[in-house]
Amino acid sequence: MKVDWNEFWPRVVDATGETVYMVLLTLALSVVLGMAVGLSLYATRKGGVLPNRVVFAVLNTLINIIRPVPFVIAIVALSPVTRGVVGTTIGTDAAVFPMVVVATFGVARIVETNLLSVEPGVIEAARSMGAGPLRIVVTVLVPEALGPLVLGFTFMLVALIDFSAVAGTVGGGGVGNLAMTYGYLRFDTSVMVVTVAVLIALVQVAQVLGNVLARKVLRR
Repeated sequence: MKVDWNEFWPRVVDATGETVYMVLLTLALSVVLGMAVGLSLYATRKGGVLPNRVVFAVLNTLINIIRPVPFVIAIVALSPVTRGVVGTTIGTDAAVFPMVVVATFGVARIVETNLLSVEPGVIEAARSMGAGPLRIVVTVLVPEALGPLVLGFTFMLVALIDFSAVAGTVGGGGVGNLAMTYGYLRFDTSVMVVTVAVLIALVQVAQVLGNVLARKVLRR
């Protein structure tokens, strides 16, 4: 049965709003948590400002275990934890939890990689002026790597749009759920085309905003 587009457009708008909600909330939480993990990973590595082999090994192992897992499998694997934390495995809030878990470790690796690109001479100069580890991280490392970090977070934002679509296919709501329920299961090509177009538009907006912000930061 084909959808009546006069009545269906409000559902498209609502689903787009749900996707934006999931993506932005996940991005905010994962950036905060991922920055903490990434900074800790950088600081505790060999030659870092606070070297600690045990902490580094634990964090590095967690990232290496979680990052390669396909997101659809991560949703299923984390469903008992999601139910315990959120109270359900259905809906946008339930989708946000596994998205945050997976994205946090992706952001952490982005943070570590970009901090490693900072010139060692900058760190040594800060040390020679008596700056402690925390001050070096907050006032030297992060500002120096801010432009590349913004580009990295933009990459993660685009990935989260993909995550949200996958989450929607297993009851997470948003555009993905709309595509699965009214497009794929009902063999309605028009719904699939519209939902794909919405996702492409969201990706383009995210990429443009990220590029603009990164350019402004790099010019400072």
